[in-house]
Amino acid sequence: MRVRFRRAAAVVSSVLTAGVTMFILGVGAGPVPALGQALQPGAGIWPSAEDARRPHDEQLSLPGLSRPVRVSFTSDGVAAVQARTDQDLFTAQGYLAARFRLVQMDVQRRLGAGRLAELNGPSAIDSDVFELTLGIKRTAEATWATTPRDSDEAKALTAYAAGVNARLAELEKNGQWPTVYGLTGVRPARWTPVDSLIVQGVLAQQLSFDTKPLTYALLSKSLGAARASEWFPVLPANDQHPYDPGPYKNLGMAPLATPNANAAGSGVTGTGRALPTPANGRRATETSAATAMAARTILTDVSRLPGTARHLHPNSNAWVAGDKATGGTALLAGDPHLRLSLPSYWYEVALKSPGYDVTGASLPGMPAVLIGRSSDVSWSLTAVQNQSTFFYREKTSQSRPGSYYWKGQWRRTEKVHYTVPVRNAAPVPVTVELTVHGPLLTKKGTTTAVEWTGNRPSHNLAALLKLNRAHDWASFRDALREWHAPPQNFAYADRKGNIGVIAPGYYPQIASGDPRGPLSGTGESDIVGVIPFDAVPQVYNPAGHVAVTANQRPVGADYPYYIGPAANFDPGYRTNRILSQLRGHTGLTAADFASLQNDVTDELALRMVPKLLGALKGADLTAQQKAARDRLAAWNGSMDADSPAAAIWFAFYDEYVSTVFQPWWDHFKVPVDVDPEGLDLLRVPAPLMENLEKWTFTDPANPAFTPPGKPRRTADDALRTAFRGAVSYLNGRLGEDPASWNWGRIHTRVIPSLTGAPALGDGPYPAGGSPRTVNAADHGMTSDFGPSWRMVVGWKPGGSVEARAIYPGGQSDNPASPWYKNLAPYWWKGRLLPLRTATEQGAGAIQWQLRPER
Repeated sequence: MRVRFRRAAAVVSSVLTAGVTMFILGVGAGPVPALGQALQPGAGIWPSAEDARRPHDEQLSLPGLSRPVRVSFTSDGVAAVQARTDQDLFTAQGYLAARFRLVQMDVQRRLGAGRLAELNGPSAIDSDVFELTLGIKRTAEATWATTPRDSDEAKALTAYAAGVNARLAELEKNGQWPTVYGLTGVRPARWTPVDSLIVQGVLAQQLSFDTKPLTYALLSKSLGAARASEWFPVLPANDQHPYDPGPYKNLGMAPLATPNANAAGSGVTGTGRALPTPANGRRATETSAATAMAARTILTDVSRLPGTARHLHPNSNAWVAGDKATGGTALLAGDPHLRLSLPSYWYEVALKSPGYDVTGASLPGMPAVLIGRSSDVSWSLTAVQNQSTFFYREKTSQSRPGSYYWKGQWRRTEKVHYTVPVRNAAPVPVTVELTVHGPLLTKKGTTTAVEWTGNRPSHNLAALLKLNRAHDWASFRDALREWHAPPQNFAYADRKGNIGVIAPGYYPQIASGDPRGPLSGTGESDIVGVIPFDAVPQVYNPAGHVAVTANQRPVGADYPYYIGPAANFDPGYRTNRILSQLRGHTGLTAADFASLQNDVTDELALRMVPKLLGALKGADLTAQQKAARDRLAAWNGSMDADSPAAAIWFAFYDEYVSTVFQPWWDHFKVPVDVDPEGLDLLRVPAPLMENLEKWTFTDPANPAFTPPGKPRRTADDALRTAFRGAVSYLNGRLGEDPASWNWGRIHTRVIPSLTGAPALGDGPYPAGGSPRTVNAADHGMTSDFGPSWRMVVGWKPGGSVEARAIYPGGQSDNPASPWYKNLAPYWWKGRLLPLRTATEQGAGAIQWQLRPER
């Protein structure tokens, strides 16, 4: 017997992935000595850093400014910038980002540009080779090349780079380089607009690049095509609650506005073709041994990389309520879920200039505010989860090396050459081969290329700048026409009581084939267009006066376009819970929304536990098993840290999944070793969860309940077996008394430091929640995943606003700074702090005057 708990997530899997760098500094590797006690806050080397001093008023001269800029800070370190020109605003923002988050920014651009080994040494070579192959840097360069130099986007990028470089010039003069540069002797290069676009690309990769088609190929090969297609369908097996329920318009297809920057030639494989039939009923197709070999090779390579190499965690929440549900106002709540780390993913800032007056969460390395509010509108984001990554089996011949067959003729691959600099080691040459679909990831088995929408230039910053200036739904929606990759659900609420959600971005449509697995590369399965902007998922002032986006499939089964298989989307339990607390209610308040963000009720448990209790009626149970059953019978479904029933439920459900599916995995030798994130039942794929729920309630005699070659078994049999296994596990882990089996004894949450040094992180602490609760945690015993930013905006009658937010960290990446993790205690307690514009913040506790350099 075994209960399938997910292993603890690796610290270096943070979206920042500076972890590799700082982890080496924390533990020692190669020529870099372990720093040991030197990494402790308030001791060792940290106080030598400039930002370790108590924050105080300053007057600074900055090259690049045209006029003075005022920056004020709250006592918690939240900055408000007031500038007389838009360019000065972004120059000041770039300076602040570099002043407080330089290492984070530098490592992110190194990650995307394939230059991490220059800082980290040989341990980062695999990451650099992969990123150079995938091509974030090539895409950033192509995006900058297509950006008009007189556009707001180009001006903001240039001004931001000037601010970063002003900080680098300061460091050159005063020598107060962050520790990593002092130890390695490596210095960060000057910042360019392309670097900001690389940071944008790293975010797009983390939110939309995935390897599910390769996982599906291995499942199809091992389980059989028919069973894989049934268990991993296009449409979810359970009831979903799309925020855009239709009716839908079939508007044909739009051409891809930009070529694939990482494909041979233009990369445009055709537009204007007839709309293909949605993939809801695609027939199962066999996977060849060569395709499976290629899939194994790529998945094995990717499994060695940081977690940011692909999109793994589809967890974020955002919801809105309009005036009929609130009594005359509009409310918005948003909490994007990401890997947690110190420093945090976000830098909170308020920006004010003639063109902007906005506040919220910014991404270090990029201008503007990504999630936040102005005096007119508010917004938050969740990942759409549509299919953005397609793999192509290229037809090759030993008699034609360096060529592939496409659309009736043989073509040469294009080759791009790089050299990876490696600290204290020889540089590594890299050659990338490109086809019309994209870069080749392997030639083992079937030669396989990847077409990822993140490799098409996307002027997201142009969209974001317009969005930061939006004053109503029309201008907000229009701004997002230029947002292409990654697709995101933008939840919206404004001061006039209006609400909406829209999901801009590229939704590729193929001519034929089953995109759940690798596609033919000879031309018949190419991407032929995308969903037009006016047909993407969207809703405005819905009849029910509420809209929820929590990574569920955003449209119904009759949506006329393909957006991805069931495996891409959340099974919908968070959505169901949020809706249950919103629908039919009136007088909802900002406090209600903040409370719901911290809710840990498991909606699946509310449905499944009564079914389990029914299966246990009349069963021969031990006294301990009866006590555990009674705990579940009296439980309200809340995954509280001090709840024994929560631990019993979680152990039971993991064991239930294992009881049903593990015999099939074992019998058919599903190769979980090459992709534990997607093939191992340690992480329950959404389709299996949805199927298991459906079978349990409506098809208890489904053949899946009977292990291969074993006597017939029903759902009730599997429920009883799983319950006994869970009790046995908890007995061995927590002792004999079920009353002591508190969930927090085995489930903790941690905000790890990128150094890997425990003293520089926060936690672990006993914690509630689970992957299925609104306040989400990872599917592991120690979760470093969850709400990276919580925000609630309540618009009041007359246009006034109550806005609050928090994130788990602090404004500085220097562990000796008082602003390193000072905001984390509020986050742990579920408290929010005021989210003010620069005007609302006023003078602030600390004042900086930034003046043009004379």
